[in-house]
Amino acid sequence: MADAIEINGLTKVFDGLVAVDHVSINIAEGELFGLLGPNGAGKTTLIKMLATLLMPTSGTAKVSRYDVTKDPDKVRRCIGIIFQDPSLDNRLTGKENLDFHARMYGMDGELRKERMSEVLDLVELKDKANVLVENYSGGMKRRLEIARGLMHHPEVLFLDEPTLGLDPQTRRHIWEYIRNLNKKEDITIILTTHYIEEADYLCDRVAIIDYGKIVALDAPKNLKYSIGVDIISLEISNSADNFVAMLGKLKWIKKMKEHDGFLDLSVKNGETRIPELMNIAQKAGVVVQSVSLRKPTLEDVFLHYVGKTIREEETSVKDQVRERMRRRWHN
Repeated sequence: MADAIEINGLTKVFDGLVAVDHVSINIAEGELFGLLGPNGAGKTTLIKMLATLLMPTSGTAKVSRYDVTKDPDKVRRCIGIIFQDPSLDNRLTGKENLDFHARMYGMDGELRKERMSEVLDLVELKDKANVLVENYSGGMKRRLEIARGLMHHPEVLFLDEPTLGLDPQTRRHIWEYIRNLNKKEDITIILTTHYIEEADYLCDRVAIIDYGKIVALDAPKNLKYSIGVDIISLEISNSADNFVAMLGKLKWIKKMKEHDGFLDLSVKNGETRIPELMNIAQKAGVVVQSVSLRKPTLEDVFLHYVGKTIREEETSVKDQVRERMRRRWHN
């Protein structure tokens, strides 16, 4: 299968801040590919470079065989993009928004009419085509934006945080639309998200991005298996240095991670290991307040590779942004 996107060493620097750091990825035609990371990790910056909205500082990228810096106009004709922020004209109807977009791509009247019918049917908005967008719900607006991005038959569709701000039920509906259009339209989709469950449910492969770097990349299933078959999580109420040192000598513990008063252990046949762990904790003088056993999730994968949960990372990134703004203000 040919590659829809080829990225080699792509980098973007803003005022000394490295937003995207030497990223290299190949994305196959027809793939539903996810970029998972907190706000500020570099996901949107990467998408903007691929969509020719930002010039790379260094590195190269090709979209549908066209170089993003040498052939930007050709790239733009091959892609659709749904931005993170709303970009519809609320004073127009759904149909008028689609028609305007199609005219910008030079589609003739007959083709516009035919394609509008197809995409409105795909996102189930035919009965709302002549309603002003200002009267649409948040989910309806997102579906219309997806329809608009498909009007000109793009080979690659970029979805930047497509369900941000939507309620859980509406988010689930949007997931189904994204899955269906990936199959029905035979289109390559690159999705950015900071919702763990969204990446897990939708994507063929997921790249975890942190501080502009890809720290893990594989199918969600493979990423989960990469950190162990089972996760035993122990809640520790006192110092666990001696306990951790004792556990470090056990070959059946594949990986360990401490966070927020918890110790996560990656093991095989976890249910058979819990009694032994309790005995070791007792010998080490450690009080275990609770213990849980679960199969690894994408949240565990994120924690393993990044060192924090995505919620902790969100807070950390926000604090860093505030600090940078404070320094610029005072300087």
